[in-house]
Amino acid sequence: MNKDLIAIFEYLEREKGIKRDVVINAIEESLQAAARKSVSGASNVTVTIHPKTGNIDVFCEKEIVDEVEVASQEISLEAARAIDPDAQMGQFIDVVVTPKDFGRIAAQKARQIITQKLRGAERDVIYEEYRHRINDLVSGTVKRFVRGANLIIDLGKVEAIMPAREYPKTEKYQIGEKVLALLADVKDTENGGAEVILSRSNPEFVRQLLIQEVPEVSDGIIIIDKIVRDPGYRTKLTVRSTDSKIDPVGACVGMRGNRVKNIVRELHNEKIDIIPYSNDPIELLQNALSPIEIRKINLNDEDKMIAIVVEDDDFAAVIGKKGMNARLNSQLIGYDLEVQRMTDYNRTVEIQRQELAAAEDPTLDQPLENLEGVNSLIFDHLVAEGYNTLRSLLQATPEKLASIPGISLELADKILEQIRKQRI
Repeated sequence: MNKDLIAIFEYLEREKGIKRDVVINAIEESLQAAARKSVSGASNVTVTIHPKTGNIDVFCEKEIVDEVEVASQEISLEAARAIDPDAQMGQFIDVVVTPKDFGRIAAQKARQIITQKLRGAERDVIYEEYRHRINDLVSGTVKRFVRGANLIIDLGKVEAIMPAREYPKTEKYQIGEKVLALLADVKDTENGGAEVILSRSNPEFVRQLLIQEVPEVSDGIIIIDKIVRDPGYRTKLTVRSTDSKIDPVGACVGMRGNRVKNIVRELHNEKIDIIPYSNDPIELLQNALSPIEIRKINLNDEDKMIAIVVEDDDFAAVIGKKGMNARLNSQLIGYDLEVQRMTDYNRTVEIQRQELAAAEDPTLDQPLENLEGVNSLIFDHLVAEGYNTLRSLLQATPEKLASIPGISLELADKILEQIRKQRI
């Protein structure tokens, strides 16, 4: 009995899920090439391996002849009938021609081919087992590190790889540590095998965690429209409900925040912002920034740009560390986002108003008859205070205009902004 071969069969069958007959066929095919070289002058050489004993036999097909001239291809009738009593002249018969040390020699010569064939068989098992599980969550154990920080994860039947780019830089692992990850892909390798690719950085990983943690998401009552991530630091996602009675944000957060806490724990304390969805980019941005108030906003659909102004104290929170918050919100709404402090905005606007007021434009000195959005009573107050031309208004400050009865600071700002936009 070839105990080494039997051990290989059992290991591949038990650990890799490769059926014994697939392994045997692969080895038989690869040994056949080695056998042809070992049995000099023979033709039609075949190799068989007994599945239970692992014994290897090499057969050579020989023609039954009256007088043997080429021993490697012919056999006498007497010798043939010793193998098969019914053998007849002119027939062909398989004769065992296994070389004395064929097991060792053949194994050495065929090792590369065997490895290749078994890799192909293992690839088929991997595809059959995992190709339908793309985007599923899988659990495994860190087995080793390869090529730097790439992780090899033992999933049981196969070893998967989690490249360094596929898990947050904030996460550090030790050999033997349990890992939950997204089955991101199954790819062919250069050497003819296949490998399972895992990810913890993919936004889909967060979606699957939510599906696992929030029944309303798995039931389709709550829809996750978009997820954007800076893995290890922050995730933003938009949600909506198909049932008006269910608050999508509240359902995802859970009672006392338990549901989202479980997800945050799995993500090693990565921050998660759950935002009510809107197909209006401005409303969606306001939802994303809540409770911060956007003081001014300008939408440019053609250039896919949104410019906003916020209070100075809110600026840092809107931008985020190294611009992360602004970048993620930009990805979330699908527009480039430009953020400006209120003081900077006011300074820019004041300069523009002064430039307009100094312009040699005679229309700025024409007497005003009315102002859009301003009722006649307030307009009369403006004229009475000497603000009866566009130039005189542009030379004023919002604070001066707000001192006139009936004019608030907000209205004064609105009047000046309206004139500025019309003249630019």
